[in-house]
Amino acid sequence: MAKIQLNGKKVEIKSNYSLFDLLKKYKLINKKVAVEHNGVIIPKISYKRKNLKDNDKVEIVHFIGGG
Repeated sequence: MAKIQLNGKKVEIKSNYSLFDLLKKYKLINKKVAVEHNGVIIPKISYKRKNLKDNDKVEIVHFIGGG
């Protein structure tokens, strides 16, 4: 298990979890999101390759339409 900070909250994830796995867990995989990993914006094509490790910081912002 690994402990990461997700949007300011401590959460536990499985070892070798990717950003893709994290988005899938929170049902955000088909949503328009921006993901920041340790202060760097990650392109969508890299979500499956970017593995998370202990003490990583992840910020996920999803977009909502409005007027």
